[in-house]
Amino acid sequence: MHEGPIGPTSWTGPEAPPPRTGRPRWREPHPVRVGPVAAGAALSGLWVLLWLLAYAKGADGGALTGAGFAWVTLAASTIGAVAAASLARYGDRGAAVGVAAVAGTAAGVTGLSCELYLLLTGDWILWLHRPRAATSFSRSFGQLPQAAGSIE
Repeated sequence: MHEGPIGPTSWTGPEAPPPRTGRPRWREPHPVRVGPVAAGAALSGLWVLLWLLAYAKGADGGALTGAGFAWVTLAASTIGAVAAASLARYGDRGAAVGVAAVAGTAAGVTGLSCELYLLLTGDWILWLHRPRAATSFSRSFGQLPQAAGSIE
């Protein structure tokens, strides 16, 4: 025991408090576990997949364009992010982590796909989409100037 203002004989409880060693250990009351994270990720992946399958046909009955797939994926990701926020606040935080990871990944892959399309075609796919055969940027790859003294 320690020697201080409260000695071992002045304790009024049934027994003396246990001695402390080292630093206190703080534990989270409801830790995040792997199972709920995996379940949230799997269900969120299924959610995005079902949205894509539900809207695989366009309004005219034909196949959905790249812009349509991008918009459907972004809509499903946004709804998934709102669900993750509500799960984090009112439900299971582990499931919220899994849902947010998949929704963020789907939105990120969609964004990268749109940027790649813009880079290759010069056309922003999400709005004002006018499919073109080639732009000046994509045509310039076939006509690279030859360097002076090249082998060819």
